Amino acid sequence: MIVWQTYPKSGPTPVATRLAIAVFEAEFVSIDSESTNLKSDQVLAILAEGLRALNFVVEEGKTHANQIKLPVLYGQNDAVQKSFDADAFHSASGTVLEVEAGRGYANNQFLKDLFQACMMPDAQHLVIAVRNNYRDSRDFFKVVNWFDTLYTSGRLTLPLATVTVIGY
Repeated sequence: MIVWQTYPKSGPTPVATRLAIAVFEAEFVSIDSESTNLKSDQVLAILAEGLRALNFVVEEGKTHANQIKLPVLYGQNDAVQKSFDADAFHSASGTVLEVEAGRGYANNQFLKDLFQACMMPDAQHLVIAVRNNYRDSRDFFKVVNWFDTLYTSGRLTLPLATVTVIGY
């Protein structure tokens, strides 16, 4: 089952995010982490058509030409000095989507995703998809627990309107 949690919990999930969640739900049988062991790129490839239908730009591969580079630092004459990659981006809503697999929780990839999205001037919403189950680890619940702590503590204010964690 696809599960998700949006932060802050005081407001609803944005429309573009809900539509992206619907793509995950439509493809659940193909990406279910309880019954498949797909890499993140394989999951993204399965979701790509549905996301593109929603006007997301979706990464098509790991070569430079196929990546989605979102600038975060500019130099002289507006030359891009630093950019971060995103798996998918919806420019109209400012939604960055990252799909993680095994490294999602174990290697703290979700924290890197969070940091990078916070640096992206065009990012308003971050969606991080992680496996529900990875080697008997309940990754979705662990990531949600981390964000519960972050948002409940009130000690750190993020420059993003929302963060949504999807478990697949």
